[in-house]
Amino acid sequence: MEGLEGALDPIQAHSTGPSDGSLTRDAANADRFVQAVDSAAVFVNASTRFTDGSQLGLGAEVTISPRRLHARGPLALKTLTTYKWVFRGENHV
Repeated sequence: MEGLEGALDPIQAHSTGPSDGSLTRDAANADRFVQAVDSAAVFVNASTRFTDGSQLGLGAEVTISPRRLHARGPLALKTLTTYKWVFRGENHV
């Protein structure tokens, strides 16, 4: 399968949930990707290496958890709440 659905299928089947990303020039595909991917951090046209507590302004990182409960994603002392972070860039590395 090609296109966006071809990209989403393996992510939905194999992602552990911390972060996933996509490179695209199509704004509609970017919006669909953000909505379809169930990860703590979803990147469009930016590097997934930005998934870090200090990069997100949360202070020192305590842990990264892909689980849905109790916490998911970058986790710092300031917050013990589950978030979905969405990053949109212009090919930022």
